Amino acid sequence: MCMFCASIPAMAAVGAKMNASQLSQPQEKRKPIGKITGLFVGLLMIASVVYHTLRWQDQ
Repeated sequence: MCMFCASIPAMAAVGAKMNASQLSQPQEKRKPIGKITGLFVGLLMIASVVYHTLRWQDQ
């Protein structure tokens, strides 16, 4: 498994843990961890598609 494909579930797990850890705080003090995690997972998916596309073109 490539580094991008392996990091997608790891990033999602870290984001879910960070989001769950701040649920005890009031709504006003919470950070948008879910949106940030979604952004990073999306970027990793794009990087994975680009990497695999370029890798297949070389063969």
